[in-house]
Amino acid sequence: MTNSADLHPARLPGYGDEPFTHRPELLNGRLFWLAHLHNWADSTDVEEVLYGADYEAAGAFQRQLFAQADWPTFTIPLRAGHRLHIVYRTFEEDEGVDYLLHHPDWDRAELLATEEGHFMGPGLSWPELVAAAGNALPGGTTTDPHARLLLLLPALGDDAPPNDAKDRLAAALRARAKAEAADALAAALLEAQGLWGPARWTTTERGVRINDGEYSVRNPANSALSSDRLAGVSAALTP
Repeated sequence: MTNSADLHPARLPGYGDEPFTHRPELLNGRLFWLAHLHNWADSTDVEEVLYGADYEAAGAFQRQLFAQADWPTFTIPLRAGHRLHIVYRTFEEDEGVDYLLHHPDWDRAELLATEEGHFMGPGLSWPELVAAAGNALPGGTTTDPHARLLLLLPALGDDAPPNDAKDRLAAALRARAKAEAADALAAALLEAQGLWGPARWTTTERGVRINDGEYSVRNPANSALSSDRLAGVSAALTP
């Protein structure tokens, strides 16, 4: 990892030595956001609201993004030195988007969610997502809470978002993706919740946040993470 003054990773232990590139300029384009939210638009009706007249352009942009040799990576700092990384993995015929949690003292990054053919998630609850989006900590790719919320949104799975969730998501969609029907789109996205759908979150007697998602590493029944690693992830993401 790079030093504390620059949180963008040169490598992530346990994940590989691929050519990460910092691409903050991508966040300024509507087509990037349409491509980034692609897997959350899981029906024709939702796709029509998301893409509008830009369906073909968004598809072409996404193909171009995954065709490059380097791996666009975005970083969101958390408290106590933890970082969330969103990595566009551009392996030919094995491309996907990975959501990882890391701390410089950890010997490996924790893969929380991945969007690909063999998907895995959810990795975040709604309170964890909005806490990371709104913490305004410097040193990451962006401090804009709307951009952070949309970057992390595809890792979400939560069957009990609060009453203001739709309004917060709609505001982000309006600001960054220039969505015309932002309220309707936010409601549709929160209902579908991407590849894995909503999950129920609970807190164990040890204070560890877990879920019941069939494809989630934060579901103890899946045996994906040890109890200590589950606790570490939960503590790092605690709002």
